[in-house]
Amino acid sequence: MKNKMYSFIKTTRGFMQKHSPEILTGIGVAGMITTTVLAVKATPKALYLIDEAVEEKNDDLTAIETIKVAWKPYLPAVITGVMSVTCIIGASAVNTKRNAALATAYTISENALLTYRDKVIETIGEKKEKEIRNKVAQDKIDKEPVSKAQVFVTPKGNTLCMDDITGRYFRSDIEAIKKAVNELNRQMMQQNYISLNELYSAIGLEPISTGNRLGWNIDRGFIEVDFNTCLADNDEPCIVVEYSESPYYEFDKLA
Repeated sequence: MKNKMYSFIKTTRGFMQKHSPEILTGIGVAGMITTTVLAVKATPKALYLIDEAVEEKNDDLTAIETIKVAWKPYLPAVITGVMSVTCIIGASAVNTKRNAALATAYTISENALLTYRDKVIETIGEKKEKEIRNKVAQDKIDKEPVSKAQVFVTPKGNTLCMDDITGRYFRSDIEAIKKAVNELNRQMMQQNYISLNELYSAIGLEPISTGNRLGWNIDRGFIEVDFNTCLADNDEPCIVVEYSESPYYEFDKLA
């Protein structure tokens, strides 16, 4: 019984920590609605107290006198409102901390990956490294077969392709993708950065939820794509589109 109780508490605590922004936001929204209801209900009471004070004084009340007379009925609404705002601010703070931690972890992982890749090329040479990347791309194709996936049709070509980041299959061709990348690189020379969703739009794919938070900045170089030729499970050649430098967080905030 004790172990079950401990497990329940641990699970509940984990759930609360994981979903704390959503829970705080929900409480905040519900609190704001409650605040409005309480304020509406308090108004008749406040007006009654004001009328009594006017009769007692036999004259109109000043602004300060009106506040002194009518503030008590609104006290529950004020308390609920403050708590609601606190919950919403708390949810925002948790999200900010999580995003900062995620961005830091992403940067560390990205730097480690780049260092590892450079050492691999230095040790075995570019040709062997390319062969390894081709095998990795083929493994991804095998694990995510086109026969079980949606293939997005674009006006850019008819060659079967796969985006390495999202794993989405789409119809295009190498020249169309290269042309889109070159055009975005020209834009990046003027506006300094390009988001991942802008690239997806250029090659005919739908944007993704994180696509505006990932991208490239001219200070770290141009967008560069690599193409690995693999074989899909329907025996159709498939081009896996990879990125020499993956898109990174806070790309629009680099100096």
